[in-house]
Parts: sequence; C-alpha cells; structure tokens
Amino acid sequence: MLSTLVTRLDNIALHGTNVIPWSCPVPSFGDLSRSKIATLGLNPSNREFVDESGNELDGPSRRFHTLKSLGLANWTDAEDQHLNLIMDSCRAYFSRNPYDGWFKRLDHIISGTNVSYYGESAEACHLDLIPYATACKWTELTRDQRSALLTFAGDTLAILLKESPVKLLVLNGNSVVEQFQEIANIELEKQEMSDWSLPRRATPDVMGFAYTGFVRTLSGIELDHEILVLGFNHNIQSSFGVTKEVMAAIRKWVAYTAAKLS
Repeated sequence: MLSTLVTRLDNIALHGTNVIPWSCPVPSFGDLSRSKIATLGLNPSNREFVDESGNELDGPSRRFHTLKSLGLANWTDAEDQHLNLIMDSCRAYFSRNPYDGWFKRLDHIISGTNVSYYGESAEACHLDLIPYATACKWTELTRDQRSALLTFAGDTLAILLKESPVKLLVLNGNSVVEQFQEIANIELEKQEMSDWSLPRRATPDVMGFAYTGFVRTLSGIELDHEILVLGFNHNIQSSFGVTKEVMAAIRKWVAYTAAKLS
C-alpha cells in the first residue's frame, strides 16, 4: 500500500491540490498493526513537516521523511529501504516527536477505553481520510481540490482498515463525519447531546451531536470484520470554546458506548 501512495505523489492528478510535493504520505500515526482503536481526521497537518515559519523540520524536530531526508530527487526513485524508513517513522511516531498540541486532546477522548497512542503497549493509532499533507488546512482547500483528493486517494482508509485489528473508529469533527459517511455510503445515527453544547454570547449555543454506526464496507471495499464507528461534531482541536467539561462528557460517552456496543 505504501508503495502505491508514494508513487501517486508524482501523479499529475495531484497537481493543483496543494499537497506538499516533497512530503511523504502518512498512512498512520502509530502502529496500525497492533491498534484496537483508531481515531480519524481529514489529512495530515503541514505542521508534521514544517515549523511555524514554513521551514522543513529537521534533526530531532523531524517527524516524517521527505525527499531531502531520504536523499531522493523524485518519489519515483524510492526503493524498499526508503519505504521501510517511512513506515518506521509512522510506527514510532508517538515515541519520537509527536505533535502533542494536536494529539494529546484526542488521546484524552479515547483514554476512557483504557487505550492510548502513547507508551510501549500502545493500542491506538490515528488515521486520516487522505494520507497527504497539504500546505493549508483542509477547510481552506477549494471544493475542487478536496474532491480531487478524495477521488484520487479516497480508497486509502478502506485498504488500511481491511486487514487491521481495529474494532473502533472515532471520528473527530463534523467535516470528518460528513466525508466518512460519503465514502462509507451510510448515514450514522445522530443524537443531540445537551451537555456538549458550546456557549456563545451573541449567538445561539453550538449544539453537540453524537454519531453511532457500524461499517463493513468502505469505498466499495469489503472489510475483514465489522467496525464500530463513533463520532462527534465538535473538532476537539479547533472548535472554539470546547471546554474541559465538554471534553470530559465526550470522553465518557465514547467509553460507555464502546463498552456497550463492542
């Protein structure tokens, strides 16, 4: 799978999508092969590859490989040893220099299940709908750019999950929920959660919603087993006003629902 993702980086279909051309694909954050739970986002942040000034991360700050770190001129030159280095950086992500400002909040959400991204016995990982980092946020891409990426790499999640041990997939935010429902061709059960509402001074509160369902196929690909899907409309990292109380309520719901339905 990784070989295909790397080869696709030189495909003309990715031109104009704002994908960072010198950054490697990121099939997983953490070791998918030993994960019972996976959280799901849209696509890797550019901050996995660059600092606040837009300079490529290097040395101990580096998180993933690039053409520069692998000594390659083009991705078509990548060989098995380069692919192995990329996979090693994915598996060991949370033991090196993880982007804790983003992942610690999600780890808290799933911690009620007694599973974590962190530690030698970690049994959780993070996946994205699209494994390629873009120079801007997903929401800042044009509709055509998002559509092109989903058309080009929308089968990635299904291929990764097909033979994985993942039994629970946690969707982070409304955009992820909407895109997931599209590729899964399902409508998750939606429930209003009164204790998840985010207060606003001048406008009505932003209501909280929980999503629940099971999937056996994704992007037309049959999975080896059924996966429980839990989601929430608030993006834990970027939704304005996500309080500790709301975080705690979502954490409790994930743990309770996972235990009840698994």
